[in-house]
Amino acid sequence: MATAESEARPDQEQRVTPLELFFDLVFVLSFTQVTATMAEDPSWERIGEGLLILAAVWWAWAAYAWLTNEIDPNENLNRLLVFLAMGAMLVVSLVIPETFGSQGVLFGCAYLVVRLIHLALYVRAGRAEEEDGLLKAALGLAPGVLLGGALLIVAGTQEGEVRVALWVAFLLLDYSAPLVAGVEGWHLAPGHFAERHGLIVIIALGESVVAIGVGAGFAINSGEVVAALLAIAMICALWWAYFDIVSLVAERRLTEAVGGERNALARDSYSYLHLPMIAGIVLLALGLEQTFHHVDEPLKTVPAIALCGGVALYLLAHIAFRLRNVGTLNRHRGVAMLAVLALIPLALEVEALVALAAVTAVLVVLVTYEAIRFREARARVRANPSLTLAEMRG
Repeated sequence: MATAESEARPDQEQRVTPLELFFDLVFVLSFTQVTATMAEDPSWERIGEGLLILAAVWWAWAAYAWLTNEIDPNENLNRLLVFLAMGAMLVVSLVIPETFGSQGVLFGCAYLVVRLIHLALYVRAGRAEEEDGLLKAALGLAPGVLLGGALLIVAGTQEGEVRVALWVAFLLLDYSAPLVAGVEGWHLAPGHFAERHGLIVIIALGESVVAIGVGAGFAINSGEVVAALLAIAMICALWWAYFDIVSLVAERRLTEAVGGERNALARDSYSYLHLPMIAGIVLLALGLEQTFHHVDEPLKTVPAIALCGGVALYLLAHIAFRLRNVGTLNRHRGVAMLAVLALIPLALEVEALVALAAVTAVLVVLVTYEAIRFREARARVRANPSLTLAEMRG
């Protein structure tokens, strides 16, 4: 009988292709557009709309992350269809600022094209297989894709609460489909899947770097220089929190899982739980941009909550990620999350630069504590990421 170890080797050899990285470029624009949309009018209504759009964009990306485990993206027709999906996704990205305005129908139509191409690629891969499990699973997506697309297009014709209700119905339909239909029939390469999600986290963190430049503008004074250095330290800490150990252990856990357990773990840990990570980073980007606009003034309520709450949401997603993967709570990250949330009242009273320094300090203390407290485990895992999960734990 094949062991989990023997099953994992072929999967680990499959890595992310240049075409997948190229495809992700349109999602760089999507994240930037979501942040810009919220920054234009940092109100609760605009934040809510931005997060709804982000959830739709994320689910489209997640769908293609699963897809490239099944198909050869460099096969000529597949490549051309991916290019076509990029074009449709570019339209989605361009109209994001007016999705809840005059361009709602265009957003819905372009988004539906992105999802239909995804479905067509899956059906093509399923028909080429000897067993029909993948084809059945792919065809099972069709009703939800079509109904969801119709809801989005209709939402574009409506206004106010009706539009929001249709958006919520669309997202509930889309996100519940994998829970209702199950995970049978899908094939997964753990190394490729984990790497794909790690790269999208880097792309999201890159959006925070972009926010530094957008917020700073052209007139740079000493306060903005200090803010830029604090912001990049914060982003580095967020990167460290994910890539130092967490991503390695999670990939190993996914590799050791087999069959339906592996697919369910991938669905929950990556497709679902990476969304709040990305949302937290996007909210942080909004907070950073607003901080640079008002370095020597207290932040207003929404930007203050975006700055502190974005980091807290990112840490909460990490806590849930670890709980789903290895079944334990990360208490020190929970303490850091509560500490960052407790800084919201401070951010409303002191200069934005001071609030930024305080949030950065919490993150730096967190990663420093983890690096020292778990130095032996870190050294063991980083020296040999192919260790079993039990060996990683020591």
